[in-house]
Amino acid sequence: MIQNIENIELHYLTLTDYKQLKEAMIEAYSSMPDSYWKEDQIKSLIDKFPEGQVVIKINGELAGCALSIILDYDSFDDQHTYKEITGAFTFDTHDEDGDILYGIDVFIKSEYRGLRLGRRLYDYRKELTEKLNLRGIAFGGRIPNYHKFATSLSPKEYIEKVKRKEIHDPVLNFQISNDFHPSKILKGYLEGDENSGEFAVLLEWDNIYYEKKSKKAVSNKKVVRLGLIQWQMRLYKDLDELMEQAEFFVDSVSAYRSDFALFPEFFNAPLMAAYNHLPESEAIRELAKFTPEVVQRFSKLAISYNINIITGSMPEIKDELLYNVGYICKRDGSVERYEKLHVTPNEARVWGLQGGNQLKTFDTDCGKIGVLICYDSEFPELSRLLADEGMDILFIPFLTDTQNGYSRVRHCAQARAIENECYVAIAGSVGNLPKVNNMDIQYAQSMVFTPCDFSFPANGIKAEATTNTEMILIADVDLDLLKDLNKFGSVRNLKDRRKDIFELRKK
Repeated sequence: MIQNIENIELHYLTLTDYKQLKEAMIEAYSSMPDSYWKEDQIKSLIDKFPEGQVVIKINGELAGCALSIILDYDSFDDQHTYKEITGAFTFDTHDEDGDILYGIDVFIKSEYRGLRLGRRLYDYRKELTEKLNLRGIAFGGRIPNYHKFATSLSPKEYIEKVKRKEIHDPVLNFQISNDFHPSKILKGYLEGDENSGEFAVLLEWDNIYYEKKSKKAVSNKKVVRLGLIQWQMRLYKDLDELMEQAEFFVDSVSAYRSDFALFPEFFNAPLMAAYNHLPESEAIRELAKFTPEVVQRFSKLAISYNINIITGSMPEIKDELLYNVGYICKRDGSVERYEKLHVTPNEARVWGLQGGNQLKTFDTDCGKIGVLICYDSEFPELSRLLADEGMDILFIPFLTDTQNGYSRVRHCAQARAIENECYVAIAGSVGNLPKVNNMDIQYAQSMVFTPCDFSFPANGIKAEATTNTEMILIADVDLDLLKDLNKFGSVRNLKDRRKDIFELRKK
């Protein structure tokens, strides 16, 4: 797997990509020499359906590709071949008025495998299918390992064993894990595919939002899925074990196609147990030494699981001073930093924490977001400044030891959602750490808050976790509803401010 990933981008395919594309195809189909697409064929695809041809680039280099066309599916036989589907490889079968997105090709270069880039390509196809109001996706999936079992198993028996995990087939396993269901076996599908015995499995994905009689494009709602992690404090023997648990949760929320994963404040505090013999102020400085590696590992998880990770917070030493900071590890490979501006009297007295100075919003592929760590949520000026910068979602990682401490964060967070016409997600830790001084017990209930108006829940609560229980919380938030609220809401907190008598600005 490639290291030092700086940027991951999804682009429409262009002819300038052809040289790299050809090299990738030759590698991907080494068992079928001369099976790569010629330049004039790629040009034809791009001319007919540019939205259907996409590539993933890592650090500017082509890493994977997905090609597709739209078909009037009922005009084809159930037992079709690849040659028939592609119109003898001319793609004249593409029909803008068709109802099925048909996958022509998809592959990832070998050095980029393991980063779950294929999932990104299939997620794009699903989103495109919904956008174009198509009935679904279909394609003939190769079964490249079938030749190893052809003498003892029929294609049907082989597929059943793959579905039961008795046989590993890299292509079919991947398709099934991405919500595609096998519908039939296609005989003689791809000429020359000896590894598959020229068999293929017709795989399909149904668009549940498809409206058969509608001729309009589906409205492009910006629906963002949030994954909140209510973290159980427990002892871990080392960083590897703690990050194994963190990856488990990232995997869990990404399996639901979440766009964000939110961790709590000081979720990595259990690692201080090894330094409990030291004064608290020294123990937390030892914990700060883990922060660079934790951030690096989270960035890799964000890329691998195709999710934006809000890392909660961690101690960090800068110019010999101790700060409480967090990082936004984006799925495109970039990383941004935020700081806790207000430290509690206990944090200053016991740990020697300093308040930070940076307050800003962050642009993401799911809108503009802000992050306030715990106590900062209790200062309404901060979130208002972020709202003035266009914040759609406010994330609040917190750590509270008592119910009254939690109630301060919870009620202030809900107020921030109402007064700033935004969504607010809060996530905290539960459980106890008897072997870590100043971190004995935790109290939390993670939640997602909304403004209170007709388009939102009447009580302003979109979703809530069970109190003091380790779990994840998944919630969808529609950013377009915020725009409607700002223009047409029953009350309009941002528009109706009396700027003639007061103002708020950063120094």
